[in-house]
Amino acid sequence: MTATTTSSADAVKFAYWVPNVSGGLVISKIEQRTSWDIDYNRKLAQIAEQAGFEYALSQIRFTAGYGADNQHESVSFTHALLAATEKLNVIAAVLPGPWHPVLLAKQVATISHLTKGRIAVNIVSGWFRGEFQAIGEPWLDHDERYRRSEEFIRVIRGIWSEDNYSFNGAYYRFENYTLKPKPLAPLPEIFQGGSSRAARDMAARVSDWYFTNGNTPDGIKAQIDDIRAKEAGTGHRAKIGVNAFAIVRETEEEARAVLNEILEKADPDAVKGFHHEVQNAGNASPEREGNWAKSTFEDLVQYNDGFKTNLIGTPRQVAERIVELKSIGVDLVLLGFLHFQEEVEYFGKHVVPLVRELEAAKEREAVAA
Repeated sequence: MTATTTSSADAVKFAYWVPNVSGGLVISKIEQRTSWDIDYNRKLAQIAEQAGFEYALSQIRFTAGYGADNQHESVSFTHALLAATEKLNVIAAVLPGPWHPVLLAKQVATISHLTKGRIAVNIVSGWFRGEFQAIGEPWLDHDERYRRSEEFIRVIRGIWSEDNYSFNGAYYRFENYTLKPKPLAPLPEIFQGGSSRAARDMAARVSDWYFTNGNTPDGIKAQIDDIRAKEAGTGHRAKIGVNAFAIVRETEEEARAVLNEILEKADPDAVKGFHHEVQNAGNASPEREGNWAKSTFEDLVQYNDGFKTNLIGTPRQVAERIVELKSIGVDLVLLGFLHFQEEVEYFGKHVVPLVRELEAAKEREAVAA
């Protein structure tokens, strides 16, 4: 370990949203030099790998809406990105309901063998009621969606781990099922999202990673503390990922000007439609605190409250805020950008090295203390 690095196990990790859905990552008419096609995304994956990103997350959408007119399916798109890279781990987002766990388990096991075990999955419990209605899938109540997702996670992990696997749940049933070949070891990581009580409880029981929407450090810490309290004595510990939209420029004024332009050029009808849909989903939790339950119009111009995390400013300011997030328990930052290829490359050159320097300095301070 050098003076400007920290151990890889302890270093905060970086991921990016794969733009496999059209419209970019903001609901705005501002220019976005980002494309949803495969050639653009292959090159982006290679840039991200060189820039120090360890993960990418492929989105799942089945129907158009809110600026996302075209959508590539996540698992097959994930495989294409893995085939174009050597180190990057790609996370395929999937929806219980449209996917049966045996199908996903088989897909991922095969892709694991084809790509040296670099595939992971993100189990999305569902927020878009209209999408489920459009494809003829039942729309479950909020907490029931998380109960199904938890069964889904338990089942795919069981299929990947055991022979003659049996399970008798409310949503899935298996009897003496053996999947071969199983994925390469270690098993594919399982991510999940959400901010509700049900989401945090599920993370505390079964998930390898918990993704939360963008938020302030205090808001994020409250969620992490709650998960840690639920995990106490269980031997389980979910790692934490946080969504953020990064606007990194040479000066803070330049970065803030970009944010202001995004907001000024927001598509009001699309944002209001998205706002209506996701707040119905967020408020459907019994405590009315799911994702987006308290999001403003401005927050929702970025799909996952990414502006709230405030990674907007100079490389130094953004690096310092990332290290602050790490200090409260964040393990990974999931990033969106306006112009993905250029900005991922810039982030790798100008922000990641500063984060590593700051991490190493804090590590030296801790040793000295």
